Amino acid sequence: MDFITEVVRAISDVPFPVVGAVAGLMAFAESGLGVGSIFPGETGVLLLGAAAATPVRFAVMLLLVALGVTAGDHVGYLLGRRYGERMRELAVVRRLGVRHWDRATAALHRYGAAAVFITRLIPIVRTLTPAAAGAAQVRYGRFLPASLAGSLLWSALYVSLGAFAGASAAHLERLLGRASWILLGALAVLVVVVSLIRRRRAKAKTSP
Repeated sequence: MDFITEVVRAISDVPFPVVGAVAGLMAFAESGLGVGSIFPGETGVLLLGAAAATPVRFAVMLLLVALGVTAGDHVGYLLGRRYGERMRELAVVRRLGVRHWDRATAALHRYGAAAVFITRLIPIVRTLTPAAAGAAQVRYGRFLPASLAGSLLWSALYVSLGAFAGASAAHLERLLGRASWILLGALAVLVVVVSLIRRRRAKAKTSP
């Protein structure tokens, strides 16, 4: 049995409610303030998206992942409401990068609550924007629809990519062969490692 097909089948063999729940938790961790920078929620949702092989499963996973993302948004929003402008000085924000907090704040000043949607696909900034919205006292009635719309966008992107990858895995395996997949996997790991090193160096340079 082909390697990639084995992975997809292993995920598909897990009861779908379990897969959906885990995907939702990973999405929550990805968007939750302070967790999204170290937890590879995107990767988890991509892999688990392979189980969304039917229209019904796709719709259910889309909803569960979107709910997980918006739940993470709410954590940040509530923290922002509690701490206000002091959020910028908190250790969690400094760890993520004060410059990203400033970008999130600038987006809020320019776009209002819609910034929660607009920054959804910008790494790190998307994690901080809900907290910045809370600190800026953005009304919940405006925050909620922006969060839901952004969450659906993020969910649709990563669940769709995962479902497509799962559907095409067997075909790609036949085209590339196992050795090529191992090489591609090694290259992907290398890219991730280099990106993490560059991110840490950038944070070190901007740290006071």
